[in-house]
Amino acid sequence: MPTTIVETNPTPFKQVPIDPVTLDIIENALRNARIEMDATLVRTAMSPGIREQGDAFPLIADHTGKMIVGQFGSFIGGFLKSWDGTLEDGDMIFLSDPYSCEGAISHSNDWLVLLPVFKDGRLLAYTAMFGHQSDIGGKVVGSMPINARSIFEEGVRIPPVKIWKKGEYNEDLMKLVMHQTRKPDWCQADLNALIASCRVASRRVIEMAERFGDDVYVSATQELLARNHRAMKALIGMAIAEEPVSFEDYICDDGVGYGPYRIRCTMWRDGEKVILDFAGTDPQSAASINFYLNENMFKMFFGIYMIMVFDPQILFNDGFYDLIDVRIPEGSLLKPKFPAALSGRTHALGRIFDILGGLLGQKTPEFLNAAGFSSSPHLFYSGNDTRPGKNGEWFQLFQIGFGGIPGRPLGDGPDGHSLWPGFTNVPNEFLERYFPMLIERYETAPDSGGAGLHRGGNGIHMTYRFLSAGTISIHDDRWFVPPWGVNGGEPGKRARKILEKADGTSVIVGNKVEDVEVEVGDQLHFITWGGGGWGDPLERDPALVGLEIVQGLVTPDGAKAYGVIADARGVVDTAATEALRAEMRGQRGDLPLFDYGPGIEVLRANCAAQTGLPAPIQPVWPYLEAAE
Repeated sequence: MPTTIVETNPTPFKQVPIDPVTLDIIENALRNARIEMDATLVRTAMSPGIREQGDAFPLIADHTGKMIVGQFGSFIGGFLKSWDGTLEDGDMIFLSDPYSCEGAISHSNDWLVLLPVFKDGRLLAYTAMFGHQSDIGGKVVGSMPINARSIFEEGVRIPPVKIWKKGEYNEDLMKLVMHQTRKPDWCQADLNALIASCRVASRRVIEMAERFGDDVYVSATQELLARNHRAMKALIGMAIAEEPVSFEDYICDDGVGYGPYRIRCTMWRDGEKVILDFAGTDPQSAASINFYLNENMFKMFFGIYMIMVFDPQILFNDGFYDLIDVRIPEGSLLKPKFPAALSGRTHALGRIFDILGGLLGQKTPEFLNAAGFSSSPHLFYSGNDTRPGKNGEWFQLFQIGFGGIPGRPLGDGPDGHSLWPGFTNVPNEFLERYFPMLIERYETAPDSGGAGLHRGGNGIHMTYRFLSAGTISIHDDRWFVPPWGVNGGEPGKRARKILEKADGTSVIVGNKVEDVEVEVGDQLHFITWGGGGWGDPLERDPALVGLEIVQGLVTPDGAKAYGVIADARGVVDTAATEALRAEMRGQRGDLPLFDYGPGIEVLRANCAAQTGLPAPIQPVWPYLEAAE
């Protein structure tokens, strides 16, 4: 039964002409309102993941639920179809269960708040915000168990409920929810921050409507959607061919010994519509790496990628959704069946961007990006603080790591960056102030970016020294299957994790591990992967390679991948460089469009020697028949 919108004023909005100046003012006012949502959030939240890193995503939608500004696209249409209840002035919806909103949020750690905005008895807009909670209960600290077999192991699941009903706060509900978490102070503050952000945006929307008139404001939102539709229609006709193209990439493993898992997508244009079909994607995992991919979310990913590559001036919104048909097989890694575990979905989520790059660039190699830092590696550290004066108080850290952005048509990939452009790092001073640790190293991992005319961005080498005994958990990927290069560029280096014990011994740690015990003085070397390179590395300016040796981005040995001979001071031996480049050109064949590195079976055979870890085992799925 669809949602009942309770409006005391039945007068419909009128579509009126909008002059360009008014449209521009409203468009930029909406952009600013979204920025103000973010600013309100980081000034109000308590958890490092939201307050310091910005792991939250805002949305302002029109009166029908279509996103006007935001990042992940709107889930509101699906919510309105499935919510069996009313929406009235003074209501606010709260939820965290991905299965209750068609994957609009992709794991239960993301708490979402939705505020319908009423003015003079009519529904004028929606504002929404979701953010990652550092702990929601469940079997492990941080609530993201790698080996979970169902979503019931991953903490509290909140179906859509009214946290505010006709202006009255549901305090009993909040007591129940906060009782499930190990960090109720953080969760309560973060939830209040989400609520405050939505209310700020609501006020800005009402102010715009009061300034210009309700009909003008609503008409402007419809024109912004229509303008986006026209722009995307032109881009699709220009960039997408009718002939199908396919691309596939992999999640290295599931954390319980099996992998890799394939994600495959085929794209073609049928008239003015794009078809994106994920047939051939592997069935869902028994562990938690499944990603419940909301079709509208993927449409937004596709639109953002198209706009950023071909016309970055376009304001992306939901206006183009009818131009895209997304097909995801039931029971696959990207549409798992309830109650499949979802907490480790970040790797598949990030890999979607590599898939899009590989699809969109095949017909236009000049626009092609390499594979990049397509994940958000997590570190969890928890225990009782035994330092003097801390009285054994409980602590727990959730931190998102950064890595190398891919080499691009217009230049090198940035070093040590986030998958999400708006994320920032947790300052080392913050970590040392609030957690029992020292940051011994935070620097680029030289040579980790793939060689190319445009170098892939380097990953990060971060070393933590633990000052209290406790446990750590790690969620990362790209340790087995490397990030590929394009147009002759080479793959980036893979991720590594090394635990150096206080007694001087070292152990290679897996990239998906749970509850690893650490003692006082132990050091964790958390090394992330680099981006793939773009273009022929033998065409890179040798003087630039020499400069990067001085800057610590490339080593003298790593410079040989560019055919450059230089010393530790960055001084290039011109004659030796010319000779080496001539030799390398003579030995190689045609440059590949994609350089994936060795194949999967070669990677398996060499895995232990190259990584210090056993190779993942090819998965066998009980869900195979359902997925096909």
